[in-house]
Amino acid sequence: MARIPQQVIDDIRDRTNIVDVIGQYVQLKKSGNKNYTGLCPFHNEKSPSFSVVEDKQFYHCFGCGKGGNVFSFIQEIDGLSFPEAVMKVADLQNLAIDPKYRQQNVANEQYTKQNDLLELHQKASEVYHHMLIHTEIGQEAYDYLLKRGLTKELIETFQIGFAPNQRAFLERIFKNESLNEKEFVRSGLFVEREDGSLSDRFYQRIMFPITNAQGNVIGFSGRLLKTKEFPGENQPKYLNSPETDLFNKREVLFNFDKARPSIRKEGTVFLFEGFMDVLAAWQAEVKNGIASMGTSLTNQQITLLERTASEVVVCYDGDTAGVEATNRAITLLQENSQLKTTIISMPEKLDPDEYVRKYGTDAFHELAYHGRVTPFSFKMKYRRKDRNLANEKEQVDYLNDLLQDLLQVDSLLEQDRYLTQLSTEFQISRETLQQQLKELKQKQRQAQKKPQQNRQRKQSIEHVYTQPVSQEKKTQIEKAEELLLNRLFNEASLNRRFKTMEISFVHDKYQEIYVLFDTYIENEGEFELAKFLDFLHEQSLKNLVIDIASLNVPEESTEHELQDLTKILRSWQLVENIKMKKIQQQEASQQGNQQLELELAVEIVNLTKQLKQAN
Repeated sequence: MARIPQQVIDDIRDRTNIVDVIGQYVQLKKSGNKNYTGLCPFHNEKSPSFSVVEDKQFYHCFGCGKGGNVFSFIQEIDGLSFPEAVMKVADLQNLAIDPKYRQQNVANEQYTKQNDLLELHQKASEVYHHMLIHTEIGQEAYDYLLKRGLTKELIETFQIGFAPNQRAFLERIFKNESLNEKEFVRSGLFVEREDGSLSDRFYQRIMFPITNAQGNVIGFSGRLLKTKEFPGENQPKYLNSPETDLFNKREVLFNFDKARPSIRKEGTVFLFEGFMDVLAAWQAEVKNGIASMGTSLTNQQITLLERTASEVVVCYDGDTAGVEATNRAITLLQENSQLKTTIISMPEKLDPDEYVRKYGTDAFHELAYHGRVTPFSFKMKYRRKDRNLANEKEQVDYLNDLLQDLLQVDSLLEQDRYLTQLSTEFQISRETLQQQLKELKQKQRQAQKKPQQNRQRKQSIEHVYTQPVSQEKKTQIEKAEELLLNRLFNEASLNRRFKTMEISFVHDKYQEIYVLFDTYIENEGEFELAKFLDFLHEQSLKNLVIDIASLNVPEESTEHELQDLTKILRSWQLVENIKMKKIQQQEASQQGNQQLELELAVEIVNLTKQLKQAN
C-alpha cells in the first residue's frame, strides 16, 4: 500500500497552526507571547498543566508527560493511525488533498463505512433543504417557519429542510445517486420492515440537520408538520435519528460547530433546551448557544463544553418542566465540572423562542447578557416551591436546604450577601446562620476526609506491594546534556561549532538524540521541531525531545553558558576515563604486569592534569 508522500505531510503541517487544531478540543488561554495553556484532555486535572507552543508547533503536558506535534495530538485524542491523523488535520483546516492518497492510505473498512454514512447524511440534508426551499411540496413548511419568525437567511445558514409525506422518497433518491445500499440501514435514515424492505424514517417533518464538531451532518431532528391532510395523530412532535456509528446523542450538542467561534471569543456558552431556542437566540445575536439532544445534559457534553468555555449560562424554558431541568443541570454542573454557572430564569413561563417572538430580539439580547442570576439565587426561588413559609417547620426546612446550597458558593462576598439577605427576610440573627453554615462545612469536610483517608491507605498498601514509579532527580551532567541539546535545537550555528569540539554526550539516550538530530539537519538543512518529531520513531525519544524543548530557560545562550556546558561534558569524560584506567591498573597489578601498571599510572597522571586544567 502506497504511503502518503513526505512532501504532502510537510505541506499540511506547515499550513496548519497547532493552536487552531488543539483549540477545537481544548480551551486554550494565552500565556506569554508564544504559549497557550489549558486543561489536559488526556488526564483529569483541576489546574492547567497542558501547554501549546505556537512558534515551535508542539504541545506538552507537564502533568502526564504526553506531547508531540499536531499529528500526534490527533492520533492520541481520536485514536487514529498516522495517515488517518494527517487526513483529519487536512479536513479540519479545509486543506485540499489528492483523493488517491486518502483512498490508498486511509481506506480501511471502518473509515470507508464512516465516509459512506457521512455521504448519505450530507445527501439527505441537501435533498431535504431543496424540498423546503424550491418545491411546492415544501411551501407549507416554509411558510410555517417564516410565521415562527425565522428568516430565509437563517434557514439557509442552518440548512433546514423538509421531508415530504412519502415513505420511499429518500431511498429512491439514494439509489438514483448510486450510493452504498449496504449502509442504508446502518445510517438510521430508514426503518427496516419485517420483509427486509425499507421505508423512510422521517416523513411530513421539518428537518433540522445535526452536525458534529467538524460541521459534518451526522443525524437529524424532525419536527412534525400537522396539516389538514396529515393531522399526525399519535406521532411524536420531535423525532431524532437513532444511535448510529456517527450519532451518539449523549456526546452531541446541536449547533456546537457554528457556536464554537463565539464561545471561544466570549468564554461563555448558552445552554438551551430546544433547537428553536438556539435559532431564536442566533437571530438575537446570541450566537454561542447550543442544545442537548432531547435529553438532560450529560457528562460527555460537559467535558466538551469545558474544553471550550469557562462559563455556561443555563437558559431553559420557564415552565415547570424547564425549572426542574434547570435544577438538574445546576446540580450536574456543580458536581462534575469547574465551569462557572449562571442562570437565566425565563419570565411568564415562556421559552426563549416564545420570548423572542413576543418581545423581540433586542429584549432577548438584553435578558441574555444582563438578566443572569447565580445558582444560589435560583435555588432560593426554586426551594420556595410547594412550601408554606408561614409555617415554622417548613421555614426551618427551607433554611436548612439553602444553607446546604450555600456550601457550593465559593465566594465569601456572595456568602456574606446571602446570609444577610436570609437574616433580614426571616428575622434570624446572622450569627446563628453563620454558625450553622460553619457546622455544615465541618461535617462536609469530615465526610470528604473519610474516602480520602481510605484512598491514601489503599495507596500506602499498594506502595508496599508494588514497585513505585518515580522519576529520579537528574544529575548535573544530565541537566547539562539536556540544556546543550535545547541550545542545539534552537541555534542553527551552534551545531557546526559543536562538531569541531570532539565532545560526545555522556549518556546513550542523549547521544542517540544528538545523532538523530545531526542526521535530520544534514537531510533537511534546518531544524523544525514539529517535523523532527515525525522523523523520530520511538515514543520514548519523542517524549524526551519534548521535555528538552520545553525547558524553561532564557531564549538565547551566552558564551559563558556554552563554555560551562562543554567544560562539564569534558570533565565528566575525563573523570570516567580516569575511573576506567584505575580499574585497568588494578587488574594489571593483580596479574603482575608491572610494565602495563606503570604505563597506566602515567596515563592517569596526565588525565588528572587535564581534569585540573579543565576545571
